[in-house]
Amino acid sequence: MSLLLVRHGQAAFASEDYDSLSDLGHEQARRLGQWLARHRRGFDVVIHGGMRRHRATLDALLGELPGSPPARVDPRLAEFDHGAVFGAYLAAAPDHPGAAAMRERRLDAGLAIMDFLRAALRAWQSGGLDCGGESWSAFSTRCRAAGRDLAALAADGAEVLVISSAGTIAQITADALDVPDARSVELNLTLRNSAFCELQPTGDTVLLTAWNHLPHLADARELWTYL
Repeated sequence: MSLLLVRHGQAAFASEDYDSLSDLGHEQARRLGQWLARHRRGFDVVIHGGMRRHRATLDALLGELPGSPPARVDPRLAEFDHGAVFGAYLAAAPDHPGAAAMRERRLDAGLAIMDFLRAALRAWQSGGLDCGGESWSAFSTRCRAAGRDLAALAADGAEVLVISSAGTIAQITADALDVPDARSVELNLTLRNSAFCELQPTGDTVLLTAWNHLPHLADARELWTYL
């Protein structure tokens, strides 16, 4: 069957507690649940990454999609430690054009922040950034292992719903498509909040049938967010 990977709704980027949803993030997730219900999408397996923003997204979504099975947690689907990676890059590159916007959590400086995130992720991915915790290799390995297990569930006939984060979903998709590490950073940064990606296991391969899809926000461009 298929594997539907959903990025959480907008988190509280501008606050001290990123691991929670903004009001807009709750609305994004509710609209996705409504869209899935209208299109009669049902799921045999529901899994999330265990972070509070994952669970809050799932709760808002399932509030509009009754009849889903109990959700379970897979800790391998957690996002990397944003604070450690981006904090290490702030210390290593304090003069980066996006550094001030990152420190001040300025949502109005989206392009500068995205440039900063790209540079930080590339430095981490290349081994040039020591963030004192999980390495890029360890992060990628656990995400890709989780993705293969999820694809196996779908290959066995299950409709699988997963709520996770952009970095995790990017690694799962990169593995399925055999995308190089350097390009997987770009996959990460393109994912919008509450967007879904769909993978279809077929024989010995996995097809990407949807990427960064926002049909539930098609008439509400003002609800499109990346951070």
